[in-house]
Amino acid sequence: MGRKMEWAGREKHMRGIPRKMVFLAVGAFAKAVATLLNTTSVHNADTLIRLVRSRPPGIPLLTVSNHMSTLDDPLLWGFKGFPSLDANLARWVLAAEDICFKNSVLTYFFRLGKCIPITRGAGIYQEYMNEALQCLNNGAWLHTFPEGKVSQEDAPIRRLKWGTASLIVRAHVTPIVLPMVHSGFEEKAAVLPRLYI
Repeated sequence: MGRKMEWAGREKHMRGIPRKMVFLAVGAFAKAVATLLNTTSVHNADTLIRLVRSRPPGIPLLTVSNHMSTLDDPLLWGFKGFPSLDANLARWVLAAEDICFKNSVLTYFFRLGKCIPITRGAGIYQEYMNEALQCLNNGAWLHTFPEGKVSQEDAPIRRLKWGTASLIVRAHVTPIVLPMVHSGFEEKAAVLPRLYI
């Protein structure tokens, strides 16, 4: 099976202009929600920002977090001081194929947003996991939600799937792994999102 619209996720697709437009729009939305419509509290943000901006060349970054809502990504990256409008610094992220890649328009949009479809239940050796592994092998930043689905249970994190661990083990260079826990995104009214890095 081929990879859905992988070409749209490439940096050189149409000189990167569509990707930059998506990151400007989605990044501005995330900034507005996180800083204008809510009060956001982030602990140890400097660690994440430093690793995103200036980790050693060729060293991949793998961030992992709990998954409270379908908007965790991009809202996680909307906090003050984070370069969420910069497509070059942005993360790659695993996204549920059955939600984000339902048709060609959504597939194109999410591919421009550096999303890699993941087929739930297809195992750790599916083609899309190989694509995520390529990102790490290229020294990129990859974000995963190792719980495998949205969970609003009153617990910091649920049972983890082992796909993220398989990426760490199979990467050519062991990535820097940065765990994060967030809360508040599950609320329906104005919230106080909190992110612990």
